[in-house]
Amino acid sequence: MPAKKVLITGITGQDGSYLADYLLSLGYEVHGVVRRVALEDQRHRMWRINHIADKIKFHSGSLESYPSIFKIIEKVQPEECYHLAAQSFVTYSFEDEFSTLNANINGTHYVLSALQSVAPGCRFYFAASSEMFGRAEEVPQRETTKFHPRSVYGISKVAGFDLTRNYREAYDMYAVSGILFNHESPRRGYEFVTRKITSTAAAIKLGKAGKLYLGNLDAKRDWGHAGEYVKAMHSMLQQDVPEDYVIGTGETHSVREFADLAFKCLDMDYERYVEIDQNFFRPAEVDLLVADPSKAKKELSWEYNISFEDLVTEMVKSDYDHLSKA
Repeated sequence: MPAKKVLITGITGQDGSYLADYLLSLGYEVHGVVRRVALEDQRHRMWRINHIADKIKFHSGSLESYPSIFKIIEKVQPEECYHLAAQSFVTYSFEDEFSTLNANINGTHYVLSALQSVAPGCRFYFAASSEMFGRAEEVPQRETTKFHPRSVYGISKVAGFDLTRNYREAYDMYAVSGILFNHESPRRGYEFVTRKITSTAAAIKLGKAGKLYLGNLDAKRDWGHAGEYVKAMHSMLQQDVPEDYVIGTGETHSVREFADLAFKCLDMDYERYVEIDQNFFRPAEVDLLVADPSKAKKELSWEYNISFEDLVTEMVKSDYDHLSKA
């Protein structure tokens, strides 16, 4: 029996790399959509997947071009498609609203439309986000919680969520959204606050930096490990009936707690090194996000087993080891 073919957009990102690892371990034939610049500079732009690059079939394309997406899907004929690619850094979405909306909404629409045209039997996963909840009316947030996004990124994800549901209802496609709360790892981008904290703490310990500048230390998030969350993504596409799921730990921690623990891992006091910079405050803040993953636990049999302390420790150790060799 031939291996099941899967197509991943955003395969060079944190989630895409962990998902590719996981699907290869399950015996999938993995295809990934990458920009041409990534193929031309694989060492830097594909560092998260260089260890498995020889096992992946790459396709050069742009989510801003419907013809290129259409051709890739027509050629691959995937049985599962995970649409993870997006402009995902919230701060950038405030700075460049137009490109965020264009890339995130049109990209999702292009993939769905192409699948419906040439691979309608393919099961589709959309990477939704807890940022869709924004100023949430209830705590914790579940699948039925009303959306109130507080950033253009969150708005673009609500649009993608609605597009996915519409294709499911209008064309009877197997199309689902995973509403993932914040998920981190040593593969997280340096622009995100968690990786900024762990990498800068390690740099300070090694004498390569002096201060860490942060915004709202009291913002609270539900932080989990990306490597565990991609297993939930896969499970969503194995169900008999397509449904949307909230994925998170059910715990919440502040940015202050994250920084405190990261510096303690290196025997330092964060208060000596952290300074508040108003430039890092959002125009519209989201103060508290925390998941109710009970539906996923019950229906997907998904369990999250990595503690907040272990997640932060892993990230700090990875950054310290990497910077020690630099």
